[in-house]
Amino acid sequence: MSHGARYTILTASLVVLLVGGVVLSAVLGQLPISATEVVGSLARAAGIPNSWAPTDPIIESTLWVVRFPRIVMALVVGAALAVAGAIMQAIFGNPLAEPGVVGVSAGGALGAALAIVIGAAALGSGGIALFAFLGGLGATLLVYGMSRANGRTEVVTLLLTGIAVNAFAGAGLAFLIFLADSGSREQIVFWQLGSLNGSLWNEVALVAPVAVIGTIIAVMLGRRYDLLALGERNARHLGVNVEALRIGSIVLVALLTGVAVAFCGIIAFVGLVVPHVIRMAIGPAHRPLLIATAFGGGVLMVFSDLIARSVVAGADLPIGLVTSLVGGPFFFFLLLRQRKRSGGWA
Repeated sequence: MSHGARYTILTASLVVLLVGGVVLSAVLGQLPISATEVVGSLARAAGIPNSWAPTDPIIESTLWVVRFPRIVMALVVGAALAVAGAIMQAIFGNPLAEPGVVGVSAGGALGAALAIVIGAAALGSGGIALFAFLGGLGATLLVYGMSRANGRTEVVTLLLTGIAVNAFAGAGLAFLIFLADSGSREQIVFWQLGSLNGSLWNEVALVAPVAVIGTIIAVMLGRRYDLLALGERNARHLGVNVEALRIGSIVLVALLTGVAVAFCGIIAFVGLVVPHVIRMAIGPAHRPLLIATAFGGGVLMVFSDLIARSVVAGADLPIGLVTSLVGGPFFFFLLLRQRKRSGGWA
């Protein structure tokens, strides 16, 4: 089967899964809502008269105030984190790079926590997002600088630097918790656990444009990522400004990860699992890979959030817990696969 056929089948499958996950997420919950009421409510909002729309204002409010913002937030955050992971794997040249693994998410959470403690949160969601972006950017630049040796990125150094950045960010979070009042402590703990609970439309309005524009930019850079995969020297001979591409990509990763972390906390492994699975399915060409990865990230987050709020009756588990339960074993699988291919850890 050709790469194009595999890409078409995979994308169609992801769209079907995405639609199914959205419907299930809208239907399931403490207040039962039928699928016809969900479709009717959406049709009415689009100006299409129908007899399916709910007549109970509580159901309508539950859909548009609670569930729909949460579903859309899951979609855009999943896409942002997955695309950020695919970009990092492209610029670092290995499948183990991921915003959470190398400390970008933790750096963004540290920036958001700092915003809460010093009162920048009073500026609104944008103030927290700005600090989260700066924290994620700083962590990414540090990891990139430390993992470079003799003109190439060392995988082991990348992982060790990521561990160090995560440890530093963890210590910074602990110190900020010590300094904060009780209300700020609760907010900081939220960043560490990760949750989509309480997502609002105004927050979605900030995250969605960044996720969409960031994905479009990444797809436009896809051809350059393909050339970079041939090696830095070959890419330079073919006209690619490698350092400019890497720096621009780092800023893009920090932006995508920063806005996701700012509103949802630390959600690990989405950027590791999704791009790798998509790459195994359709091959390494980055333009189709990035498009499919965006859909795949949305699918993973929608179903992870559905599990988080459904697996325990009356409770809302941290979504970061769910994604870690999926991504942790997968990360071990990648490490073992990398070791088998190289004949060792080095």
